Amino acid sequence: MSETSALRPAGAADGRTVLLRGGTVHTPADPFATAMVVERGSVAWVGSEGAADGFADGVDEVVNLAGALVTPTFTDAHVHTAATGLALTGLDLSTAPTLGDALERIRAHARARPGDRVLLGTGWDAARWPEQRPPSRAELDAATGGRPLYLSRVDVHSAVVTSALLDLVADAAALPGVREDAPLIGEAHHAVRHVAHAAVTPGQREDAHRAALARAASLGIGALHECGGPDISGREDFTALLDLAAARPGPRVFGYWAEAVTGPEDAAAVRQLGALGAAGDLFADGSLGSHTACLHEPYADAPHAGRGYLDAEAVAVHVAACTRAGIQAGFHAIGDAAVSAVVEGVRAAAERVGLARIRAARHRVEHAEMLSPETIAAFAELGLTASVQPAFDAAWGGEEGMYAQRLGAERARGLNPFAALLRAGVPLAFGSDSPVTPLDPWGTVRAAAFHRTPEHRVSVRAAFTAHTRGGWRAVGRDDAGVLVPGAPADYAVWRTGDLVVQAPDERVARWSTDPRSGTPGLPDLAPGSDLPVAERTVVAGQTIFERPNE
Repeated sequence: MSETSALRPAGAADGRTVLLRGGTVHTPADPFATAMVVERGSVAWVGSEGAADGFADGVDEVVNLAGALVTPTFTDAHVHTAATGLALTGLDLSTAPTLGDALERIRAHARARPGDRVLLGTGWDAARWPEQRPPSRAELDAATGGRPLYLSRVDVHSAVVTSALLDLVADAAALPGVREDAPLIGEAHHAVRHVAHAAVTPGQREDAHRAALARAASLGIGALHECGGPDISGREDFTALLDLAAARPGPRVFGYWAEAVTGPEDAAAVRQLGALGAAGDLFADGSLGSHTACLHEPYADAPHAGRGYLDAEAVAVHVAACTRAGIQAGFHAIGDAAVSAVVEGVRAAAERVGLARIRAARHRVEHAEMLSPETIAAFAELGLTASVQPAFDAAWGGEEGMYAQRLGAERARGLNPFAALLRAGVPLAFGSDSPVTPLDPWGTVRAAAFHRTPEHRVSVRAAFTAHTRGGWRAVGRDDAGVLVPGAPADYAVWRTGDLVVQAPDERVARWSTDPRSGTPGLPDLAPGSDLPVAERTVVAGQTIFERPNE
């Protein structure tokens, strides 16, 4: 047996056996567990400190947790990895306080990147700026010195661009979605995005992938669901990411490819890319921020109701074909009309292939923000997983937020009803949609537990489960995302304060904190409190991140 170590790298993927002890292990197997044994990349045992004495002489290494918390790693169920990495390494305007500041950042970025064929940026949100408008094309032309620039809005469903970039797109002026000195939407946006991303070199792409995966690991994220597609990042980006993740230690990457499937050949092409399914951002509509989400009633601040990209029959064909092929289907659907079209289509597919097969396939709906009691019930009936982003509510919810501006306060209060989904038995998987909102797992759990609309709040424990085990269940795995014997040894070690039980109903909270309830505690995530800090992240028993001594 090696000497006892205090949080230095520990790897058990090579067959070595490691005992972690002297902390708190978050596990349903024992609410008072303080120790865990990892062997050959899996959890072998969890239990009490006294019982750990029996293992100490038979393991290769003993790790002294020194009171730290051990949890399963988080799974971020909706990520755009290359775009996340490009924001981390390049031009990110999410923190720009004004339009003027944004333009100055663009000028500085252009000066710093003289060799880039196309300048790339993201994260702007005019609703947060005092000017209340995006940069004009003339302002962007001046800021870049006339170079091609693609600058996506924070929701990545519209973009402002320079004249030089539009000149690179064939017949750009004739494409639907080109508006006079306004952000590009729809087909025009997809066309310019394709041209912009095609200019990213393989080296830039790999740097972006590595940066995003490293950031995820540093935050205790052990798995990502990459949501790629032909209108998002392209096949080369998608396969390069999967190859990189398979070749080096880091977070696991599960890929979804957003392309319509009509028969076996299409399904085989999806499989050949290495994707788990034809799901993720297969767009049924756009976003609320860009006025492109498809609504039953018009926007409060625009004279239209958005636009749907898929009708119920297209949804039915796709879901039935995927189900027959044994792969997951899924859609991006935000507006209530888009969600209704998806539900109607999945129900029609169930009539064609059978409800049991539809439910067994665990098809997904991404975002699913505008739900009614009827569509929530349909999700439960059809076995649909709701892959949702609580940080959206933290960013844009509330009486004065962007949702209220777009929809009016009454409709906005109905968005992201996590509690109702859980009560109905709908499986939840939490994610960030990074770079739309940042990789921030504990912040995501906090956003769900302290939703801006109180009736939509869920307990910290339920939110934590949706962000750990929920992501694994969404890819068809019920044996992971939890620290029990036989599960993958994907865990994070956290520096945190007192462990508590937080629930929306104080009566539940009081009972849950009683030792007789056997409810394991989690960090205090009340607004204003410090979030836990990852000391180490381990995947399959192998350390993929360790915080330097500070």
